[in-house]
Amino acid sequence: MDAGFAEIKKLEALLDFFSDDSEISAINKAAGYKAVKVSVETLDIIKKALMVSDDTNGAFDPAIGPLTKLWGFSGKGAAGIPQDGKIKNILPLINYKKIMINSSLSEVSLQKKGMEMDLGAIAKGYAADKVIEAIKAAGIQAALVSIAGDIKGFGIKPDGKPWRVGIQDPRADGIFAAIDLQDKAVSTSGDYQRYFIKDGRRYHHIMDPKTGYPASVAISVSVIADNGYAADSFSTGVFVLGPEKGIKLLESMGLSGIIVDAAKKIHLTKDLDGKITIEKPLFPPCKKIHQARKSCQNHL
Repeated sequence: MDAGFAEIKKLEALLDFFSDDSEISAINKAAGYKAVKVSVETLDIIKKALMVSDDTNGAFDPAIGPLTKLWGFSGKGAAGIPQDGKIKNILPLINYKKIMINSSLSEVSLQKKGMEMDLGAIAKGYAADKVIEAIKAAGIQAALVSIAGDIKGFGIKPDGKPWRVGIQDPRADGIFAAIDLQDKAVSTSGDYQRYFIKDGRRYHHIMDPKTGYPASVAISVSVIADNGYAADSFSTGVFVLGPEKGIKLLESMGLSGIIVDAAKKIHLTKDLDGKITIEKPLFPPCKKIHQARKSCQNHL
């Protein structure tokens, strides 16, 4: 366990978007000026992030940093709705294709001044992968690792059964579904973790890189993959793409997924038929019929 926590601490020092001392911050500060020499781990995760960006056609974009800060989801100060003009001004900076890598020199550069990388949508899953590598090397034969909701398991429980993992109800306490996890990772992206309500509308931290506004076609996406980094990043990309494109993409990539769309309908990849337990129906009907419209609005 000490080896696992040490791995998390090391990666946090390298990849933390909010730390002035991380390698990611060094790359961001040098945007438009020069390349920055980085560690093996930072180079590796950026390469993986760019591959997912290509696979999702930019729905997952590690160059999302300026939007994160503009909307106030950076952890510093209250979040709020930016002026539309400010959003449009920074959209040209949100472009993963302007992240340059020189593998032979282990250098990374951002082509335009003002660009910023934020690896928050892949780093926790990547860390789960690295933690498992570390504890396996220390002789551990089975474990379930959870890093802020990004979960990876290997081996089986002492009772011979696979790990049982619940998926959070996006609008209520508890879980709405459960899956068995064996030598797999699962990650959930939802609009219920970091958000604010303004004039009855929910604004959350998962941005559509093409519009500069929170993605609005899904409220929860869970992806199951062999690797934590893939589950983490594809859950974000599919959240932006929505159920129709998202399910097609996951199936084409050999990944599994559970999507709850904006109409509260559950979508599954074909391979999950019969392999996922729906613990309870989502969003039960309102009890007070004469106040149905008002109470349902509050509930949702």
